[in-house]
Amino acid sequence: MPSTMFDRIWDSHVIADMGEGWSLLYLDRILVHDLSGGRAMKELAAQGRRVAEPNKVFATPDHAISSEPGRTENTYPKGAKLLASLRERCAAEGVRIFDIGTKGNGIVHVIGPELAIVLPGVTLACGDSHTCTNGGVGAMAFGIGSSELVHALATQTLPQLRPGTFRIRFEGTRPAGVTAKDMILAAIGRFGTAAGTGMAMEYAGSAVRALSLEERLTLCNLSIEMGARVGMVAPDDTTFEYLAGRQFAPTGAAWDAALKDWRVLPSDADARFTRDEVIDMASLVPQITWGTSPEMVTDVTGHVPRLEDAPDASKRSSLEAALRYMGLTPGQKLAGTKVDWVFIGSCTNSRLSDLRAAADVLKGRRKAEHVTAWVVPGSEQVKADAEAEGLHLRFEEAGFEWREPGCALCVAANGETVPDGARCVSTSNRNFVGRQGTGARTHLASPAMAAAAALAGAIVDVRSY
Repeated sequence: MPSTMFDRIWDSHVIADMGEGWSLLYLDRILVHDLSGGRAMKELAAQGRRVAEPNKVFATPDHAISSEPGRTENTYPKGAKLLASLRERCAAEGVRIFDIGTKGNGIVHVIGPELAIVLPGVTLACGDSHTCTNGGVGAMAFGIGSSELVHALATQTLPQLRPGTFRIRFEGTRPAGVTAKDMILAAIGRFGTAAGTGMAMEYAGSAVRALSLEERLTLCNLSIEMGARVGMVAPDDTTFEYLAGRQFAPTGAAWDAALKDWRVLPSDADARFTRDEVIDMASLVPQITWGTSPEMVTDVTGHVPRLEDAPDASKRSSLEAALRYMGLTPGQKLAGTKVDWVFIGSCTNSRLSDLRAAADVLKGRRKAEHVTAWVVPGSEQVKADAEAEGLHLRFEEAGFEWREPGCALCVAANGETVPDGARCVSTSNRNFVGRQGTGARTHLASPAMAAAAALAGAIVDVRSY
């Protein structure tokens, strides 16, 4: 019978059928971070339990650590306490931790693929909703809650309800200025934030096959913003070339055996999906959000919706609330809207290719004087590689602040926030009310679009640069 990639991975990890669509799944990897990792292992210890397979658990502090240049563990005191707890429990349980300032440290969903902790066909869980990012290498990766994390650490298993499957095929040649970030934002805008609820996403088509591995990670990162916990791209030679030689990738005969297994993972040509949609790449232009949900997105050449565009009273009320929070008027054009902050970073867009794309736009130019602009690399490795290429100098010459790796302004859990009422073009994944700080107004966009906004001091079409 024809099978999807998701079905193959799920079925090969079922330990027990629990009935009514539920299965007990084996987890190949568990990732933990400073916000929930130490707490979960403390709870485990309080129950008199141990981490079941510590060699398959990896930890990194990222959410609550400062990204201030020259930071130490004590730069943000609240984060220091969380880091101390994570260190203590990892030492007690024999879990490997990639500590701040050391090789391997970084945002949890950046280091997973970067170190080849996550591989095609594996199951991976982490106490973070954007774990779906890791599906860009062809893994089944998903975020879990705090109680689920304790269960996962104690048993290396997790009960899960089998989702349906939703494939989006991006077909055609990518137009100038359009990135993976624009592709997924356009999809969310078209299908809505609930379209993936109860689904595992697969992204396919000629335009997806043409993406680099890092771009595929960006595509999968926002699956959760469509309501799906899982996002996947089939592994291929692009995947294998990226993973080869990385720290935890198999080597020698084990690599050859892994390749053989990985090559049969992709969905069969005649596999059936619960839902199947196509997006014509010719219809896409650079995207930017205007409201307080990722589905509130438009072409950068477009305008904010008018109140009469709302299909019903409920939608009209939601539209009015979003416009009021964002300080926008119905029907106004987004291009030309003044910007106060620019943030390039997060598990969505902080990899080397993202920084290169932003730096290419800058090309010796300087940001507008009134704009505060930060670049936060996704990991120590990204930072080192970028500095080896001189990218940090280009950012600094443009007036950007070059900072230390971490989640930083994406979730503002480390004391770093966008000021109340300030407007920020951000390469992160969420534009919720207060996400980047109380009263902060967030517009999601690609790294290139963010760099262009810093130069113009306003929302602008990157293609003009």
